[in-house]
Amino acid sequence: MSLLDCRDNAVSTNSHTSLDRLEAATTLLHGFYGDPLAVIDKALAEDPQFVMGHAFRAGLLITASDKTVEPMLKESVEAAEALVHKANDRERRHIAAARAWLDRDFELSVRRYGDIVIDHPRDSVALQIAHLGDFFLGQATMLRDRVAQVLPHWDESTPGFGFVLGMYAFGLEETNLFQQAEDTGRRALALNRRDPWAIHAVTHVMEMQGRQKDGIEWLTSRVKDWSEDNMFAVHQWWHLALLHLDLGEIDEVLKLYDSGVRGNHSAMSLDLVDASAMLWRLQLRGIDIGDRWKEIADICEEKADTGYYAFNDTHAMMAFVGNNREHAVRERLDALTKVLDEKGTNVMMTRDVGLPLSEAIAALGRGDYATTIERLIPIRAIANRFGGSNAQRDLIHLTLLEAAFRAGRVNLAQALAAERIALKPSSPFNKRAMSRVQALIQEGENVTKTKEAA
Repeated sequence: MSLLDCRDNAVSTNSHTSLDRLEAATTLLHGFYGDPLAVIDKALAEDPQFVMGHAFRAGLLITASDKTVEPMLKESVEAAEALVHKANDRERRHIAAARAWLDRDFELSVRRYGDIVIDHPRDSVALQIAHLGDFFLGQATMLRDRVAQVLPHWDESTPGFGFVLGMYAFGLEETNLFQQAEDTGRRALALNRRDPWAIHAVTHVMEMQGRQKDGIEWLTSRVKDWSEDNMFAVHQWWHLALLHLDLGEIDEVLKLYDSGVRGNHSAMSLDLVDASAMLWRLQLRGIDIGDRWKEIADICEEKADTGYYAFNDTHAMMAFVGNNREHAVRERLDALTKVLDEKGTNVMMTRDVGLPLSEAIAALGRGDYATTIERLIPIRAIANRFGGSNAQRDLIHLTLLEAAFRAGRVNLAQALAAERIALKPSSPFNKRAMSRVQALIQEGENVTKTKEAA
C-alpha cells in the first residue's frame, strides 16, 4: 500500500505516522531547522521497513559533504537497498542516487537526483539534494536551471513553494542575474520569512554588488529569522562578517567570528570551511588574529578526512599553513597527490583545482610567492570545478592578488585590482588594492628618478 505526501508523491507505506514524520523532517531539511535526522530516525525506529525514510536519511547525510558521516550514509543506503522490493520507482531512483554518492561518484549522484525531479517535479527532497549537489560541484547554471525546470508545477498552493523560490533565487544570483535573484528571494520570504536559503541568496546579491551596508542591515534586521535553531546560521554569520570585512571593520569581524562563526565550536566541514575562509582573508591582510588558527587546525588534523572533497581539503590546508604546522602541510599535500590514483568525482576536483590551490597556499605560507602565482593563474578560470559559490571562490583571487603584491609583480597586481574595481567599484577593499598599486608605481618612479639623478 502507498500513501500520497502533501505534494502528491506516492510513498510506499501504510503508516500515516511514518508519512507525517517524513513530512516534518522534509520541512526541517528545506529550512535547515532543528534536527531532521532525529525526526527521521524516530520514524525508522517505529517502522524499520519505511523505505522512503531510509532514502530520505541518506539524502540528508549527503548534504553534509563530510566524510565523517560516510558510515551513517552506508548504513542508510544498505538498509534502503534491502527494501528495494517494497519501493516504488521514484524511491528506487532515490536509492540509486544515494548509492552513487556513497560510491563517490558525486556527479552521477546529482544527475540521478536531477532526473528524479524531471519526472517528479514536486519531489522537493530530490530537488534540494540535487540543488545542493550542484553547489558542491560548482554547477552554477544548473543551480538556476534545475529549479526553473520544476517551476511550472508549483504555485503558492503547493506546500513548500517558498523554499523552491529560495533555491531559484540562489541559482539566479550565482549566474549574475542579480535583480531577478533579489526579487525572487524577496518573493520567497513573503511566503516564509524564516527561509534561510532565500535570505542567503539576497545577501549574496548585496555582497556581489558591493552593497555592504545594505547587506549588513538586511542580515541584522532579520537575525532572529536565520540565527535561531538553524543549521545554516554559521554561514550567515560568516556572510555578515564578510560584509564588515570589506568595509575594513576588523574589530566587528573578529567579534562575529568568535560569537557566530565559531560560537558553537562545530567540527562539521561546512562550518570549518567558513572559519578557515575568514581567517585566511584576515591573514592575507596582515591582521593579527591571535591563536584562532589553532582550534581549526586541531580539528582539521584530527578529522583525517583528506581526499573526500577537495573544497574541504583546501580550507584545511589554510588552517595548517596559518598555524605553521609544516608536518600537516606535507602530509596533506602527499595525501592529495595520492587521490589522483583513486576513482570518483573528487579525483577531477583535486587534480584540476584542489591540489594546485593547496600547493599555492602552502607556497604563500613559506614566502614562495612566485610559486603561489604560478599555481593559481591556471586555475582561475576553472575554479568552479571544485565547488562553492562565487563569493567563496573569491578567496582564490584574493590570494593571487596578495601574492602579486608580495612578489613585487606590480603589473600583475594592477591588472588584478583593475578586474575587481570593474566588477565592484564601490568596494572599499578594491579601492585600497588599487591605492596599493598606485603607491608601488609611484615608489618605482621615485627610484627611477633617483637613479637617473645619480
